[in-house]
Amino acid sequence: MITAAPPKTRPWALPLICLGAAVLYAWKIGDGQLGNTYYSAAVKSMTGGFTNFLFGSFDPYGVVTVDKPPMVLWPQALSVLIFGFHGWALLLPQVLEGVATVFLLHRTVRRWAGENVALLAATILALTPVTVIMDRDNNPDTLLVLFLVAAAYALTRALEDGRKWLWWCAFFVGCGFLTKMLQAWIIVPALAAAYLAGTSGPLKRRLLDLLGAGAVLAVSSFWWIALHDWWPGAKPYTGGSEDGSAWDLVFGYNGFGRLSGDGESGGMMIMRNGVQTMSSFGGDPGPGRMFNDLVGGQISWLLPLALLVLIVLGRRWRDAGWLLWGGWLLVTTAVFSFAGGIWHPYYTTAMAPAIAAISAAGLALLWRHHRRTLLPVAIAGSAAWAFVLTSRDTTFYGWTRWAVIGTAAVAVAWLVVAPHRRALVAALVPLLLTPAAWSFDAAQSTSAGTLPAAGPATGPGAPPPTTSPGGPQPRLTLSGGDGTATLSDEQRRILDYARRNGTEITLAVNAEAGAVAPFLIDSDATVIGMGGFGGRDDAPSVAQLDQWLAEGKLRFVLSGAGTPPGPARSPVQAERRRWIERHCAIVDPAAYGGRPAPGPGDGPVRLGGADTLYRCR
Repeated sequence: MITAAPPKTRPWALPLICLGAAVLYAWKIGDGQLGNTYYSAAVKSMTGGFTNFLFGSFDPYGVVTVDKPPMVLWPQALSVLIFGFHGWALLLPQVLEGVATVFLLHRTVRRWAGENVALLAATILALTPVTVIMDRDNNPDTLLVLFLVAAAYALTRALEDGRKWLWWCAFFVGCGFLTKMLQAWIIVPALAAAYLAGTSGPLKRRLLDLLGAGAVLAVSSFWWIALHDWWPGAKPYTGGSEDGSAWDLVFGYNGFGRLSGDGESGGMMIMRNGVQTMSSFGGDPGPGRMFNDLVGGQISWLLPLALLVLIVLGRRWRDAGWLLWGGWLLVTTAVFSFAGGIWHPYYTTAMAPAIAAISAAGLALLWRHHRRTLLPVAIAGSAAWAFVLTSRDTTFYGWTRWAVIGTAAVAVAWLVVAPHRRALVAALVPLLLTPAAWSFDAAQSTSAGTLPAAGPATGPGAPPPTTSPGGPQPRLTLSGGDGTATLSDEQRRILDYARRNGTEITLAVNAEAGAVAPFLIDSDATVIGMGGFGGRDDAPSVAQLDQWLAEGKLRFVLSGAGTPPGPARSPVQAERRRWIERHCAIVDPAAYGGRPAPGPGDGPVRLGGADTLYRCR
């Protein structure tokens, strides 16, 4: 526990920080922005029926779900039901969740380290670039971080008030599990260690308390999975699973597969020295991943400072607060650094609360005990790292590197010569200047989309249109995979033709979900995607297609011409392709006013000019 003299009352400080965070997170939301169109399309489909809502169906017909539990989509769907399907209505829940996280972090840190440290921690979190960009998007991470900070708050209350709050802590982690599965459990060791260290009484009693919390964690984590897998009626196939079960999704594709790299590892095109090259999402696994070109500017501005604090103040690890936040940071950093599967830089927003808490508390302790020695070193080192990060692309707020060096030099000299409290305040300028500039720029963005990232446009947020966020791209890539949500003229003609001549299912699109999303967002037709997120799910199965055809429910399929099965196509995709070739005939493009399909060797096949509409019988 950090002890300090009671601060002067500043009733305006926290509201001002939360207001600033709200402005950063809400500025221009919905201004031509729909976030990640994969999730946005699902939200629209979820408003069409209870089963779709409960299980998170990607399409209005309830064929396949998104590849996550639907906890994160429920607030968005409720917002859309209340306000209508608008960009701001989709993103408003994320804004509120982000501001709530800032508020709750303050409340948590205040109980541990006092008001001043809590205010600084809240400010650091609010100005973390990756957090700003994520709180303006509709990916699951914003809600996950809120639940994890809520768990940390409940844990700090449990240290004072007993096991009731420990159960709440477990419940919030379980909610995080239903938001982003196993990632929520990464902080469980830190929570357990903090409880054991921070409570008194017989060890057996404390272990029994943790056992009870484990039962709450299990129930709150698995109730939806059990509900899905034991649901007696019709339900969507679980996207991302091998067998359609939620259990396989959680512990396979989105579970241990993310750590081991079994199955898919994913990749993207980036710019290096003006040359476009292939790189894995977030760079190669290893101890340097958090500091590389793709990740460093998102989260690592104060990471060296936080790690230095944990090393220098290691003797304080007996304190529950340091165990909580230090364990959170170290375990999460280790998992993210060495994860061999699909891993994106924006996941690092889960590190931001711990970095904020440790950095703020560490600066307070360094000021109290090492103001002439270690504190100037910490400020100088953090400024040097900010200079390195900014120098990687001097066209993007490059001027801040010199401002950081200048203000750091003044602050360090001031601390060494005359360590007044104002010198500590001055030292915050080089620490927060460039992250604040990046965050301000992120607040101007209206295109976070599938791979949100703050910083230069050549970073991880700027993949080419053919990059799929979940792994290797299927061979067929219809336009729209770049996160756009508007149908092209030819897409509209195809859809109108299918509407006039179709049946219960207006159109089935044989492509990855990013290409299907515009049909769901920009129309109210009953369009289904074939294969889920990456086009590799067995939904609809060939047996389901046969049944629909026999019952007269399906007539039109849109699929790529001239794209035979190849290495990138799974057996399930190849089987569906053969089904289309056996049961369906090409519709003459003249029937819907389209352009003729190209002949062999005429270039890549893309919707908007060259994909093929089939009539099935």
